[in-house]
Amino acid sequence: PAFLALQSAGTRREQARQLVVDLESRGKQAFPTFLSILRDTGQGDLADMLDEACGSPASPPAELRPVQLELRREERDRMRGRSAVALRSSLTGSCCQVYQLRADPCGHCLIFNNVNFSADSGLSTRAGSDIDCQKLEKRFKALCFRVRTLRDLKAQEIELELRTLARLDHSALDCCLVVILSHGCQTSHIQFPGGIYGTDGKAIPIEKIVNYFNGSQCPSLRGKPKLFFIQACGGEQKDHGFEVDCESPQEEGSRGSVESDAIPLQAPPGNADEPDAVASLPTPGDILVSYSTFPGFVSWRDKVSGSWYVETLDSVLEQRAHSEDLLNMLVQVANAVSARGRYKQIPGCFNFLRKQFFFKCK
Repeated sequence: PAFLALQSAGTRREQARQLVVDLESRGKQAFPTFLSILRDTGQGDLADMLDEACGSPASPPAELRPVQLELRREERDRMRGRSAVALRSSLTGSCCQVYQLRADPCGHCLIFNNVNFSADSGLSTRAGSDIDCQKLEKRFKALCFRVRTLRDLKAQEIELELRTLARLDHSALDCCLVVILSHGCQTSHIQFPGGIYGTDGKAIPIEKIVNYFNGSQCPSLRGKPKLFFIQACGGEQKDHGFEVDCESPQEEGSRGSVESDAIPLQAPPGNADEPDAVASLPTPGDILVSYSTFPGFVSWRDKVSGSWYVETLDSVLEQRAHSEDLLNMLVQVANAVSARGRYKQIPGCFNFLRKQFFFKCK
């Protein structure tokens, strides 16, 4: 309330006068403490000017000492939850807007898990992908999504399921989420790079997948966040990284079980799909696409523990989703994944969200 009153005071001179009045009404130590803070932060000239103009005695602020409180674990957890709620509430009322997730479930989550590929596709079995799928099913159910999983679909079947999801009425829901676990490749694109493979070896551009849910194709999701998580290679390059002062973990023990989802760039026969994908591409709003790797590079997957990206994403969501926004968590995922292995990998995202996104936690 005080901040809003200050903002509505009028000109900057009037706002400054209102600030001084507010400080003087908060006890005899408030104004000297404010002047002390200004001097500590390199604003000594401003502090002297205010001190002289207001004619306040240069009394030193009272020394403030923090009070140590011992709280039980249950109390700490409860207070942490209250702090997260308070943070979200304060952000909602400020210039930094937050997407509101009030529905329960908050939205649909569709997971495509391609593990086994046809013999003539030349694509290997994606051992470890079922582990990724199980983790994400559990995680997004805990985050109040209605989760549906589809396994081993051909490219045409994937597109049909995406179109079906986009044509649903999402009016009573607050968001939508799509996860794709498959082999990937490079494709031509305008805004969203890369493509994923169906089990028949046919590629679908990520750009085409995302556009099923844009404002033109999916009216009931207009203004609502649409999130895409892609665990697939962006190409076939292997990143050796560069030397730094502190060496990252080498993970020698699991090196033999690590595979990539890389497939060399293969131009699809003809270009029948390309005009349709380009012609129907409006400005993407309220969309975020999170990639497991930088475009053009491989994405590593462990046969035993699953992919580096999904394993880290699941861990960060478990620890941070109750209090931190999505973009901040994705930065933490990128940092953790980039420290792994002899060959390097760094996730990234294409963000067209207009507001901060906090998951709804049970």
